[in-house]
Amino acid sequence: MLVSANPTLVSHELPNPEARPCEVSVVMPCLNEVQTLKVCIEKIRRTFESQRIAGEIIIADNGSTDGSPELALELGAKVAHIERRGYGNALMGGIAAATGTFVIMGDSDDSYDFNHIPLFLEKLRQGYDLVMGNRFQGGIKPGAMPPLHRYLGNPVLSFLGRIFFRSPIGDFHCGLRGFSKAAYEKLNMRTTGMEFASEMVVKATLMGLRVTEVPTTLSPDGRDRAPHLRTWRDGWRHLRFMLLYSPRWLFLYPGILLMIAGLAVGTWLLPHSRTLGGLTFDVHTLLYAMVAVLIGFQAVTFAVFSKIFAITEGLLPSDPRLDRFLKVITLEVGLAIGAILILVGLGGSFYAVHVWSSRNFGPLNVSVVLRTVTPSVLALTLGCQILLSSFFLSVLGLARK
Repeated sequence: MLVSANPTLVSHELPNPEARPCEVSVVMPCLNEVQTLKVCIEKIRRTFESQRIAGEIIIADNGSTDGSPELALELGAKVAHIERRGYGNALMGGIAAATGTFVIMGDSDDSYDFNHIPLFLEKLRQGYDLVMGNRFQGGIKPGAMPPLHRYLGNPVLSFLGRIFFRSPIGDFHCGLRGFSKAAYEKLNMRTTGMEFASEMVVKATLMGLRVTEVPTTLSPDGRDRAPHLRTWRDGWRHLRFMLLYSPRWLFLYPGILLMIAGLAVGTWLLPHSRTLGGLTFDVHTLLYAMVAVLIGFQAVTFAVFSKIFAITEGLLPSDPRLDRFLKVITLEVGLAIGAILILVGLGGSFYAVHVWSSRNFGPLNVSVVLRTVTPSVLALTLGCQILLSSFFLSVLGLARK
């Protein structure tokens, strides 16, 4: 059986006509977890029975060769065979097969405490869309998390997530979390690897869903082999995802900073050379300042383009501030601003030629002439970029409409 977005389930359980509707589906990704799968399933079953929870267990098998799927079936769990490899692929396939109103996902390596399921379920019943576990609040047992992950990787990436997306979550990468099936379907998840964990939190925050967290614990996993997680590769994938989903921090803020710095230095050097700390700054520095303005402007336009594209493709929710910006900066406004800058650049260029002609097109003082030519070239280039960007924004606007 090959399963992906619409998995085919295998189960040894017979339907019970008197059973209550399934409230909770516990989905566990699995790749050769035969050593720990039994204890995880038994913990979940005991929790269901003691708390009288109507639930199901779905093992999202990602190509196990150690008998994990067969063991899961013997223990009464459902098995969804996911052909495409990857943590995100496994979870998407398993969640697609879930029939519960709520879904709780957790690793099948016995590192998470499934006795905490009622904590997540309580918040979900209160109307929260996503309930995250927080291992730093609940406790991390000795040897459960490598020091590099505990003191650098997870704290730094979670901090960046809170800064980039204004998320209230303190542990972005906790593998034990719960959400409503209806809220999950709104997220339109795309990532297939470990960054699936970050995507869920980021999208839920950006879409204004109700998000909270509960303390949970992390224990050393029960396997005798290395985990599937790869520190630097998966850490980079999380960081890359956050940057790509935050055009403000990837393009906009660095671009604005470059433009401000370039304009400040350019304005300082435009009248004449400056000496600071024994160093003399002249037209050479002025040229670099103008280049900084150009690069900064390109970064800002990239921020706008990427945000519009992401919204159009459904990768990001709509942004009212961007809508207001696009209502003000229309094609006509952009063309007018670009035309003015081009005229300014041409005027400065003609003036420089006039000065040259007054000297019979002979040698000139480079330091003096470049103080006219450099800003003129900047105005010409910015004007042309604004003209082209305005037309491209209009093309993107057609797709949005």
